[in-house]
Amino acid sequence: MNRAAGQDRWKLTKEGIEWEVHADARLPHEDTVEMSGLRVSAIIRYGVNESGELAIHRKVVWPMLRTIPNDTHASLIHDYPAAAMPRFQVNGSPVDELPQRIAFDGILTIDSRTAEGISIRRKLFPAAEAPALQETIVLSNETNTSVVIEVDSPAYSARGRGIYGIYAMESLCDPVGPITLMPGESREIGVSFAGRIWSQRHWPLVPLAEEARRRERMHALQDRLQLVTPDPVLNRMFAFAKLRAAESVFRTKSGLLHGPGGGNFYAAVWTNDQIEYAAPFFPFLGDETAIEATINAFRLYMPFMGPDYTPIPSSIIAEGYDIWEGAGDRGDAAMYAYGASLFALAGGKRDLAAELWPAIVWCLHYCLSKLTPEGVIASDSDELEGRFPTGDANLSTSSLAYGGFRYAAMLAEALEKPEEANLFAEAAQRLRTAIEAYFGAEVEGFETYRYYDGNDILRSWICLPLTMGIAERQDGTVAALVSPRLWTVDGLSTQAGDTVFWDRSTLYGLRALFMAGETERGLDLLTAYSRRRLLGEHVPYAVEAYPEGNQRHLSAESALYGRVITEGLFGLSPTGLASYSCTPRLPAGWPVMSLRNAHAFGHCFDLEVRRGSGTEISVIVRDSGREAVHSGQDGDTFNIGFDEKAR
Repeated sequence: MNRAAGQDRWKLTKEGIEWEVHADARLPHEDTVEMSGLRVSAIIRYGVNESGELAIHRKVVWPMLRTIPNDTHASLIHDYPAAAMPRFQVNGSPVDELPQRIAFDGILTIDSRTAEGISIRRKLFPAAEAPALQETIVLSNETNTSVVIEVDSPAYSARGRGIYGIYAMESLCDPVGPITLMPGESREIGVSFAGRIWSQRHWPLVPLAEEARRRERMHALQDRLQLVTPDPVLNRMFAFAKLRAAESVFRTKSGLLHGPGGGNFYAAVWTNDQIEYAAPFFPFLGDETAIEATINAFRLYMPFMGPDYTPIPSSIIAEGYDIWEGAGDRGDAAMYAYGASLFALAGGKRDLAAELWPAIVWCLHYCLSKLTPEGVIASDSDELEGRFPTGDANLSTSSLAYGGFRYAAMLAEALEKPEEANLFAEAAQRLRTAIEAYFGAEVEGFETYRYYDGNDILRSWICLPLTMGIAERQDGTVAALVSPRLWTVDGLSTQAGDTVFWDRSTLYGLRALFMAGETERGLDLLTAYSRRRLLGEHVPYAVEAYPEGNQRHLSAESALYGRVITEGLFGLSPTGLASYSCTPRLPAGWPVMSLRNAHAFGHCFDLEVRRGSGTEISVIVRDSGREAVHSGQDGDTFNIGFDEKAR
């Protein structure tokens, strides 16, 4: 299941990963990567063709330049042709770029040689604030004589129409003519792939300054919530997951909004992606941009929570000014209650928790209104929106509702609301009993869960109860998850025997294995998955799905990867506004693992798990110069609290 390191296409470097193209016999090969700034997202296809030449394609998305009709997919998108790029000639002949090395650290860097002795370095990255993809081209003379390079810088502009009028999609290149390079000399050229409303001025762009802003954002994210383990692959995959999870935030008319991306999903929020998947991760990361975007997402749903308890929309689109609910009730209220309760607890801010509380209560009362006679929660579908059958009540919706009740009870206690704390704790227990009675079943020989009434084929979402702390069918569920019927080289199949996979369920499944105490098996599968996504054929992030979307780099899946580490490997679970439980799963071969510069519960802290003699472990928490050591046995749960600051 795990590819040998010698078969990896990419390798780790100090700051990222690189592909040594010159030493790779498995050509041609191309890949894609998405990168995002506050007003732009870019999907770059890059690689090497049959002749060993550079293949590169730039798809640029401007989420706030809305097209007609202004629906979910109405971001302005342009595929830039080769004619939009400067072209180089030496002695009257076009220069062919032959890539030798391609690297990624948050910026895509392509180093090529040419037959003429000129080396060409391309660096591609999104502008931090401007609506532009930036590309910096460095030409270097590696010969012993001077070289004259003719540079053809086209004035490229295309037009589009949208709700704000006429749009311009342009490539803006530094004005250059013939360049004479002496031996060892270099010249840098900046290109901006920019979009704007035609009647508005160009955004001022300075390539070096834009690269500095991109690196500043990258480094700020890498500095927070650092994973330190003996496994450099996990460390780097986690570092990249932080970047992709937090960079996909856009400055919309409704404020900052987190969006999935993928060429389709921008300037909009979903109850699964933004609230269920990403929201619980961001307080630990402590990135203010992502946190503000998440709060805005919560607020956008609140006007739809009325006294008649009609379902909230699945997504709020078009910069927060329209909705989509084409799949009916997907269990969206359960998703919201679960994600918002976790976010409020880990955020550690009493005033914010109080603001979110009425919405959480509404969602849980909505869930209660959907109780079936058997005591589970009915919904029209789940997050896959009918792609696979779900019946009238599915395991996902009830599991998420259980998590919502459970964490809301803790939040109510923190907010000094004892009646609601008791109400929701009792509702959680009744629902847990109903989940066992209604969904518990033997499926394909495994004592696990049926996904809905009548389901007799294993489904990937049988992992969900384990992630919510429901362990009644732990052994059979773990056996089913890791069996060849479900687990493949790409993780969990959505349905046993099918080739369809969605990384979201794989990432929940990995978290479930750690939470079930299956540390060594979970680590083996996590390492194999991480190596494939980080160093394999399509890098460097978790993906959405296959074949649908062909493995797009959606942002919230990277947040789910982060939660495999925080909630799975380290076993972190909020219990109050200034407290959490920690059930670490330190692998047998690791003497220590740590999370440094974590931000949650109103504090910045380091958490270290260290092995003692035998089965003894210590959890060490460092906060504001203080150190607290908690000692116990492997598998123990440690309850950790901070002094609650005035907030």
